[in-house]
Amino acid sequence: MHHVLPFYGRYQHKFLKAYMALAKLTRIPLIGRLVRWLANQYAANQHGGYLLTLEEAEGIIDASDNVALAPCSCRQVFGNCHRPILSEIVVGAGQEVYSGLNGHNFHQVSKDEAKEIVRQCHHQGMMHTIMHCQGLFYAICNCCTCCCVPFRLRRDYGIEYAIVRNKNIIADYQKQWLLAGSGGASAD
Repeated sequence: MHHVLPFYGRYQHKFLKAYMALAKLTRIPLIGRLVRWLANQYAANQHGGYLLTLEEAEGIIDASDNVALAPCSCRQVFGNCHRPILSEIVVGAGQEVYSGLNGHNFHQVSKDEAKEIVRQCHHQGMMHTIMHCQGLFYAICNCCTCCCVPFRLRRDYGIEYAIVRNKNIIADYQKQWLLAGSGGASAD
């Protein structure tokens, strides 16, 4: 198990609030550029997301050993609209992110159920991203532009690497899964 993932999972809501609070520093003259540069380095190398098409999201679900359903943390924390909260598809190393969280609304679903949830979210105008923490993919988040932290970091604060496109995302996900041999998680 990767030691950072359970820690992130336990404090995910606090991390999201901190990311948004710290992003405001990008607007301060003189230090804003440095903060933006540091945030971009962090997003590219530590924690960020890849924007997915509907087909890519379904392909990642198909390539996963196990899938589960959990609440979207961005939607839980910020709740700026009334779209569904139970919309995060846990894949890859996600089992580690959410392990040991008592009372967390997290349960296994079939691949068909997961793909149907992604399709429903897509029809409601929600976007799909696969999140990574230190290079390990852990969830397909289906979120809206008014709550999604990576999207808002990019749009509102110029943190370009918070959410990017990767045309080879399915191959990269499969490679991680094959290397780990357990659905995308890696051992330390």
